[in-house]
Amino acid sequence: MYTTLEAKVELGAFSVSLAVKDIEASRRFYEKLGFAVFLGDQSQNWLIMKNGDHVIGLFQGMFDRNLLTFNPGWDSNAQQLKEFTDVRELQRRLKERGIDIVSEADESSVGPASLMIVDPDGNPILIDQHV
Repeated sequence: MYTTLEAKVELGAFSVSLAVKDIEASRRFYEKLGFAVFLGDQSQNWLIMKNGDHVIGLFQGMFDRNLLTFNPGWDSNAQQLKEFTDVRELQRRLKERGIDIVSEADESSVGPASLMIVDPDGNPILIDQHV
């Protein structure tokens, strides 16, 4: 069992990244649910949409399946945080806790990097640092 301090791992802003078949149809559908395009480029087959604090990403042809995404260094408005836990440090902490890393961040790099883990049900989780 983890203590409160041990359990705290700041993963950054959260969104669900959807692997969509038709980005235009998906954009129109989510707009009807109150989402609006926030970031992205539909001509490159990716959009980030928001409804209040809720964020989803639409990705056509980029992922095989839906995934949970966390962005260290960003708040929910994609604004850089003054302080955050770097993805490489998160990777070290996850490994210490016995979590298998499917795709690792280069430990010798700095700045943008990502890692991928998979939960016990096979759901992919992307930790994707852009800063």
